[in-house]
Amino acid sequence: MRLFRFLMIAALLAAFTVPSYADEARTAYKRGVQAEKYNKYDEAYEAFRQAQQLKPRDAEYLAAFTRMRFYAAAEHVRAGQALRETGKLADALAEYTKAAAIDQTNIMAQQEIRQTTELMKRQERKDEPPVTRLVSPLVKMAEQAGGPAELQFSSNSPITLRLSENADVAYKIVAKLAGINVLFDPEFKAQRLSVELNDVTPREALDMVALQSKTFWQPVSNNTIMVAADTPGKRKDRQNNIMTTFYLRNVSTSSDLQDAANTIKGILDLSRIQLIPRQNAIVMRGTSDQLVLAQKLLSDIDKPKPEVVIDIVVMQIRRDKVRNMGINLPTSTTVALVPGGGIGATSGSGTFTINSLRNINATNFQVAIPSATLSALMTDGNTKIIQNPEIRALDSEKATLKIGDRVPIATGSFSGGGGASVSPLVNTQFQYLDVGVNIDVTPHIHPDGEVTLKMTLEISSVTGSQNLGGVTQPIIGQRRIEHEMRLHDGDINLVGGILEDSETQSMSGYPGLLKVPILKYFFGQENKEMRENEIVFAITPHIVRGQDLDEQNLRPVDIGTGSVVEMRHPTPDAPANTSAKAGPRVPAGSNKPKVAPTVGANPPAAVPTPSSAPAAIAPPAPQLSTKADPNSPNASPGGPQASKADDGAESCPKGATPEHPVGCYLNGTWRVDVGDGRGYQQPPGSSGSATANPNGPAKGMTGTSVQQDPKTATASGPIV
Repeated sequence: MRLFRFLMIAALLAAFTVPSYADEARTAYKRGVQAEKYNKYDEAYEAFRQAQQLKPRDAEYLAAFTRMRFYAAAEHVRAGQALRETGKLADALAEYTKAAAIDQTNIMAQQEIRQTTELMKRQERKDEPPVTRLVSPLVKMAEQAGGPAELQFSSNSPITLRLSENADVAYKIVAKLAGINVLFDPEFKAQRLSVELNDVTPREALDMVALQSKTFWQPVSNNTIMVAADTPGKRKDRQNNIMTTFYLRNVSTSSDLQDAANTIKGILDLSRIQLIPRQNAIVMRGTSDQLVLAQKLLSDIDKPKPEVVIDIVVMQIRRDKVRNMGINLPTSTTVALVPGGGIGATSGSGTFTINSLRNINATNFQVAIPSATLSALMTDGNTKIIQNPEIRALDSEKATLKIGDRVPIATGSFSGGGGASVSPLVNTQFQYLDVGVNIDVTPHIHPDGEVTLKMTLEISSVTGSQNLGGVTQPIIGQRRIEHEMRLHDGDINLVGGILEDSETQSMSGYPGLLKVPILKYFFGQENKEMRENEIVFAITPHIVRGQDLDEQNLRPVDIGTGSVVEMRHPTPDAPANTSAKAGPRVPAGSNKPKVAPTVGANPPAAVPTPSSAPAAIAPPAPQLSTKADPNSPNASPGGPQASKADDGAESCPKGATPEHPVGCYLNGTWRVDVGDGRGYQQPPGSSGSATANPNGPAKGMTGTSVQQDPKTATASGPIV
């Protein structure tokens, strides 16, 4: 008795406990669904995890838990990336750790943890002594390897230069004005040239002297340049090469990487290129200008592919009406002769002889009359099928959607060996056809928000079967559309309104009576069938990522000549002037003239220059007189001054100020008075003297400059 009571109590506990666990799991699942609706991924993850733990074998709970585990981990990774970009490494590491704890298979979270930890260690090493570890000396040397030399001018003040001298003298004068050193190739042969430059920067002056003298200059340090003849051999010997690795972010296949490399080879004449497909990287070796332009080109072409979501609605409407009304009367009868009692003797088989025919009568005939059927049936059926698939596809990439079944069909057969009969299913080859809704689409996204769609739409179904050679083959009916169209983003286009409308009417009965309006239903039967079937495709493209272009991508860039690839550096702009003696630069094309410096006996000449005096250097031609009158009315107190040399005595102009320094080239030496009270000194960054012609007479020339802050910028476009 006690055992019976114990079993009853246990059964009752089990009956109440199991539903409570089931209800608790369902409650947790509903709580997770509600949290997911409001994008509370952590709460949804915990709820789905609880439901899955309570009922581990429930497929619905397992699917929800797996999905939310991925979303919750991805959300923490995204939050960590945002924190790391703002410099909050500790908070970012905490987010990455949460993501890794939620989803241990999230490789992205583990990578971010390693990178963030390394960044935090680097920050700590800045304040602590370096930790001793085994590092190859080559690794240390690689970390300390220097980049390309960047030429830094002590002043970017615009200058004006007029001289007729050898090319080396012109280089030295510009170099002293810019505060840099200049070296010449041992095989350099200076050519005489005449230079007349107005309102140019030191870099532009160097480039123009190089262009006129058929030479090129190459920075060897931040304040020294090397000048050599512009020949392919000298460029190969003197131009420094640099190496860098470009990591492309938006390539998906090796062909994309190869296309980028071929573009760089064809445009920038770079031949030393190596592809690393596994890292989506390109390693290049070339001149500094070539690699800067390669970076510009890769920034223009390494763009994410545009994407589009194609909303396809397949609407099929079918209506069938069948009406069958009338009386199906017999249209034939049979009469049989049977032996009867009045016919004479018959044989034992039930037949009778010719003599017995004379006694035949009505009792010897048997008539079979079929039955008549009254029919009154009407059928009306409506069928509506709507399918709404969505396809997300990349630009110029084919996307395929198949909804339906795969039906086997026989494609060939072979005869078995020997004389034994073999079933046709044994030696028949089969292939499978996709039956249902099949969609193939290739989009091309245009920059103006339009999409070109090359589509193949097919709806097929098995409509019957047919026996061919002992094998039952399905009969497949299909409706197929292949076309190409161009739509705006969000436009709805109805494609292929396939309408099938059939009406069938048949009558059966006695001839003549079927034409009588009322009697035809008593002596015949009428059958009417009406079928309507319409299929409509509605296509709607939605661009989710367009072509990302900006002004930098559309900006033209000057890359040199047809034989030499060079980058034209930008011209720094001078700030607004605060002194009456030094004004801002006037844009090109200004018609306001400036009085040129008076040299020797030459009269002043009006040339288009800025409204205030820029840097000016006015050396005389060798054949002109070396004396000039500083009190000439043509001399402007705020503009270029005339110099005077008499028997080697110093006759440079006075009155320099910090806003308006004055330069003087006297007896083969260039000096500058910056207005600080020390008088004429050698320019900063220069050493020694620039001797124009030791054997010739002394010549004097002066120049003024406008103070200006140097400004860096990207590669410039062509001169227009």
